[in-house]
Amino acid sequence: MDLGLWIAAGLLAAVALTGGITKTFVPRAKLAAAHGGGWTGDAGDGFVKTLGVLELLAAAGLVLPAVTGVAPVLVPVTAVCWILLMVGAMITHGRRGETAFLVLNLFYLVIALVVAVGRFGPGSF
Repeated sequence: MDLGLWIAAGLLAAVALTGGITKTFVPRAKLAAAHGGGWTGDAGDGFVKTLGVLELLAAAGLVLPAVTGVAPVLVPVTAVCWILLMVGAMITHGRRGETAFLVLNLFYLVIALVVAVGRFGPGSF
């Protein structure tokens, strides 16, 4: 179980890191032109950059507390925060009729739910 939770948290961390780097460092106009990034055309620069920074923090929060042994309870807390972020993403993509991205966000939400339940419960540190 522990290995599965590590893999799930690592997968989410990789997704968060990729999205965070993209939203933080790629210009919003370029994001808006990319497949799946159309929603950024309707959002402000500050909002997109803030989401990017939050995703970078999520990437760190899903792995570093457990690796360092410093406040490992932050791993499931971060997973819960990721769930909330995915709910927002699902609402955004749902409003835009982007079903494929809505399903992808649901997949990430389920993985985060597994990490949160597992690390708060039987697989806690």
